Amino acid sequence: MAKELTTTNFDNEVLQSDKPVLVDFWAAWCGPCKMIGPLVEELSGEYEGKATVGKLDVDQNQDLAVRYGVRSIPTILYFKNGEVVDKVVGAVPKSQLAAKLDALV
Repeated sequence: MAKELTTTNFDNEVLQSDKPVLVDFWAAWCGPCKMIGPLVEELSGEYEGKATVGKLDVDQNQDLAVRYGVRSIPTILYFKNGEVVDKVVGAVPKSQLAAKLDALV
């Protein structure tokens, strides 16, 4: 199960993680987010122990969406060593999400 990320736990779970982190910026009202959500959950299980996979609700955590320049959702940001190293915007195939994560693990 993907971690629920919030303003409270973001620094600890993402920026201080010793593993690569995939963060799905999403919202409940977003149709494409609902399409990509199950793929993110599958990746969470497949990369357990190798990478952290999390979901961040932009309506509940607007400050983080602003901090990372998220203007459209879904936006997937990939972090390594506390830095954004890659990005995907929009609903894309799971293989594309996995390939970018594979490059980091």
